[in-house]
Amino acid sequence: MNEIASIDAAAFDSRAVSDEVREFNAALVGGMEQLGWTFPPESLERLRGVMTAAGEPYRSPRARALVAPSPGGGIPLRVIDSPEPTGVYVHCHAGGWTIGASDMQDERLERIVEATGMTAVSIEYRRAPEHPYPAPLDDCARAARWISDHASEQFGAERLVIGGESAGANLALCALLRLKRDGAHAAFAAANLLYGNYDLTMTPSQRHGERGVLITRRSLDWFYDRYVPDAAVRGTPDVSPLYADLTGLPPVLLSVGTADSLVDDTVFLACRLLASEVPCELLLVPGAEHGFDSAPVPAAQAAVAHIDEYLAAAVRP
Repeated sequence: MNEIASIDAAAFDSRAVSDEVREFNAALVGGMEQLGWTFPPESLERLRGVMTAAGEPYRSPRARALVAPSPGGGIPLRVIDSPEPTGVYVHCHAGGWTIGASDMQDERLERIVEATGMTAVSIEYRRAPEHPYPAPLDDCARAARWISDHASEQFGAERLVIGGESAGANLALCALLRLKRDGAHAAFAAANLLYGNYDLTMTPSQRHGERGVLITRRSLDWFYDRYVPDAAVRGTPDVSPLYADLTGLPPVLLSVGTADSLVDDTVFLACRLLASEVPCELLLVPGAEHGFDSAPVPAAQAAVAHIDEYLAAAVRP
């Protein structure tokens, strides 16, 4: 699992993009437009309504509820148990810090449980704009610390991996960095970060991201305004981990599609991790958009299989 990150120029070659990926991207554009995914949205309620209009998500019959204690009240956790847990996957969900929920990716978490043997625990953190920064990160960091401290008694396993997608990848990494400040990160064997926002002051691909389907500069502006209303705070390491002291972190797997408007964030972070002597692997999916792991096409699913193999190896004795 300790591969060294490298950038394969062929991944950015348009000839490397399969017909299946092109067709899926075109269908995604049409589908999102039909649902009304536009920025700025008419209202936050309208945006959350788009998620509902996309269809009721699969909810696992195996899921159970748990609560991590917190000074401001308990933090709900959604747990999908492994019958013989090899570790615990601590998950921060996607949604631009404003949408999404811990019960909206049970299919993904069930897959991880089956492929790796880990028990999956997704954090129901508070969302902006009702609860802007630092509330979502506070919840993720506190929940991750509690899970780490009680992993053996609550889940029957001691090795942990933290991960997330998009804004969830940002929260997962920032939470891990908070734990590192207190020396509480040692229980985490790895981090699994998919297509995250690691610089809220905007990398070049963010600034020029007007061709993305889900993530454009207009949408990023909207999400950042709600998560971190004070623009002066957006370049701080607690918000933009690209600027953090990354030394001492566990091995990291970074994954992103080359057509994602957040591609620079992942590539730049890979370089920073290597410069900080952190084992890091970079997984690029040619032509893939934001959220590539949900695309039912061979290139994307091959990447998903690789992620699952990495996670399984991370908690292997």
